[in-house]
Amino acid sequence: MARKVIIDCDPGLDDAMALCMALFDPRLDVLAVTAVGGNCSPAQATRNVQAIIEQLDPPRWPRLGTASAPDDGLPVDGRYLHGSDGLGDSDFEVAELHHPHPSEKLICDEIRAQPEGVVTILALGPLTNVARAFARDPELPSLVGQVVMMGGAVAGPGNITPTAEFNMYCDPNAAQAIFRSHSTKTLVPLDVTNRVVLSYDLFNRLPDELSKVGRFLRKILPPAFRGYRQQFGLEGIHVHDAVALVAVTQPELFTTEEMAGDVEVTGELTTGATVFDRRGVPAWRNNMDVAVDMRTDAVIETIIQGLNDAARREG
Repeated sequence: MARKVIIDCDPGLDDAMALCMALFDPRLDVLAVTAVGGNCSPAQATRNVQAIIEQLDPPRWPRLGTASAPDDGLPVDGRYLHGSDGLGDSDFEVAELHHPHPSEKLICDEIRAQPEGVVTILALGPLTNVARAFARDPELPSLVGQVVMMGGAVAGPGNITPTAEFNMYCDPNAAQAIFRSHSTKTLVPLDVTNRVVLSYDLFNRLPDELSKVGRFLRKILPPAFRGYRQQFGLEGIHVHDAVALVAVTQPELFTTEEMAGDVEVTGELTTGATVFDRRGVPAWRNNMDVAVDMRTDAVIETIIQGLNDAARREG
């Protein structure tokens, strides 16, 4: 039976790549794709989710959730890497949504509509929507099967400040609420996602432009390579969210450890930092599994194979 998932994302090029894989994967039943502000504004994230679904036209369309701003606004965005529209300045046309559904309400509705413990939330952006859903329906943390989060860092530096990863920094209060919730959680941090760097040779292995997936990827990805070269001096791109998706579909490629984690919300230099009690005699209780290692080459091959499989399944 396909695993039922809600994908909460802030597209974002790596979010878009993850959606290309997930929407055509027979192992997944994508109930909903909910937009959240992060790499781009909430309104643009909503538009991008819609554009991705319309461009790919998967066999089964998920329900779409609309984003609203976090309580304290977005302190930063990802346009320096993802383009002014979050999708490499592609400026896709989208149809008007006549009956928009707020993301946090849609998350609640979809989890309530399924048996207890069945739905996985794959959170690829800031945790604004998930925290609001849990606050809206206090029973939800015990009803959701698992929350898989891309974000944070354990032993390495952040990628938006010296201490904070982007998703955590965008809405640290929401992140702290989810870390402290009584849900079953897995964190996929920068410590592992940074190990995947896709070089420009990727284009030789993508589906061709005769497929919707290939045409879409070849339009949105070139600006990402320019952005990573200009910002980081890298001759390749990170695809953090695609790695997190693989952690859902093929968890055997990852090594996880139980850890006790929290998120800093007030530090002058450390807002958004993920903090783990790794002392010899920890005072905190373990509250999540954290990916600490992975078979990097196998994950890369899984991503590339997943994109090509998606093109073959377009129908």
